[in-house]
Amino acid sequence: MEVNVHEAKTHLSRILRRVTAGEEVTISRAGVPVAKMVAVVPNAGVRPLGAMEGQIYIADDFDAPLPDHILAGFYGKETRRKGPAHATGRKAARKRKRA
Repeated sequence: MEVNVHEAKTHLSRILRRVTAGEEVTISRAGVPVAKMVAVVPNAGVRPLGAMEGQIYIADDFDAPLPDHILAGFYGKETRRKGPAHATGRKAARKRKRA
């Protein structure tokens, strides 16, 4: 079945009933086909639970709380991180110059 855009908008419910029954409907604009309506095929069935057993690994700490500095980022807050354990930054260089 082929309908124009105006007819498709006016009679959408009727057209959908025909599509649901298995008919294909082509929608045309000025005689040029622009879309095709077809029925959606329902899912094949219920997926069995555990089908991927042994193929997927979830770490033991998967649901462990996040560190504070990461949580703060979610709330738009910055937290001061600890500097390096050894003194190699700019401050350390300035201290060495003064000494």
